[in-house]
Amino acid sequence: MLKIGDKKLINGWAFYDWANSVYSLVISTAIFPLYFSAITEGKTVSFLWMDWEHPDSLYSYALSFSFLVVALISPILSGIADYTGSKKKFMKFFCWLGGLSVMSLYFFDGIDTVWIGIVFTVLASIGFWASIVFYNAYLPEVAHPEQQDRASAKGFIYGYSGSVILLIINLIMIQMPDLFGITTGMASRISFVLVGIWWIGFAQVTFKRLPNDIYNKQPDNDYIWKGYRELKIVAKEAMNYPTLKRFLIAFFLLSIGVQTIILMAAIFGSSELGLPAINMIITILLVQIVAILGALLFSRLSEKWGNIKALKVTLGIWTLVCFSAFMLDKSQENVALYFYGLGGMLGLVQGAIQSLTRSTYSKLLPETEDHATYFSFYDVTEKIAIVLGTLVYGALYALTDSMQWSVLALAIFFLASFIVLSTLKKTKYVQ
Repeated sequence: MLKIGDKKLINGWAFYDWANSVYSLVISTAIFPLYFSAITEGKTVSFLWMDWEHPDSLYSYALSFSFLVVALISPILSGIADYTGSKKKFMKFFCWLGGLSVMSLYFFDGIDTVWIGIVFTVLASIGFWASIVFYNAYLPEVAHPEQQDRASAKGFIYGYSGSVILLIINLIMIQMPDLFGITTGMASRISFVLVGIWWIGFAQVTFKRLPNDIYNKQPDNDYIWKGYRELKIVAKEAMNYPTLKRFLIAFFLLSIGVQTIILMAAIFGSSELGLPAINMIITILLVQIVAILGALLFSRLSEKWGNIKALKVTLGIWTLVCFSAFMLDKSQENVALYFYGLGGMLGLVQGAIQSLTRSTYSKLLPETEDHATYFSFYDVTEKIAIVLGTLVYGALYALTDSMQWSVLALAIFFLASFIVLSTLKKTKYVQ
């Protein structure tokens, strides 16, 4: 078994980002939302004995439901995983659930099969986000504290690189279907299958290298109840660490802004600025490529400046992104170029802030064997932030009839997170 700090172990752990990030880019961001909209545009959809005149709202509700499910089940499952020493088993289960669900989207081929698209969208989202909880929980078990910034950044770099490669392959197939003797719709459906194969296939590298039950736990038969007790114990413990507690508050506030912008950026560009789909795809690719450099750059800066200062710099740039987006208007000349510039600025800090928050949280954990349970609180914090962020964004859009005010309001959350981070006391590994 590979020991903590071993380069092969860290690379194997980080490779799961390479495997699963194709879901977040191809399915969540780039291809599936456009495919869903094309199939359902101008049509009324029947689902759960209701008629939906705006199918895009049904898709949004489906994703929200999946986030809610993960927020409810991940702490309990993580408590069980820590008590039984079975993180890898849970991670494998949700990986297979997500990958097979994505592949099942192939059977969503028209208005009559929208239910397939919705059901497997929910299951794929649950599989992705739940597997991430257990994946993140392995970070303190594969890398020493002084290695965790680079290890976390390496994961995001692998993820952005792999997802860009598969997205380009899929876009070639979708843009030139005649070359492959298929239709555009079939090309999109094949891309869903490729995502599932990529995700499950490359994940096997990670599963081969990750340790299983490093603490040699021997659980009793009533492990579900004991797992729940584990959850309560860890929750009580977490409240006794003021720095950890404050960091979770700061993470909650910044996640409201970060996750909402990631989810709504494409809609902002197309609906608010009137940019065509090709501009959105170019921007998405630009964000992914620049994010690789951003994650690498800020992992190095965190070693020189410390995690807190590096995070505060990224928050300053995120705030600038909000103000810049507020200033954009579809009537401006070369608005597409300005949007590309905004995408580049966003990419610089997107990978950086996600990487740094993960490694900083890992460094702040007390000496414990309950890594999955602790990371489930991290995950639930993020999911609640997503729900609140999208609600705030949607409410302001409804009130002002402009997404620009919604984006500007997100700057408040970044500033609040900056203030909370400024109150954190330095620790041995977090400066």
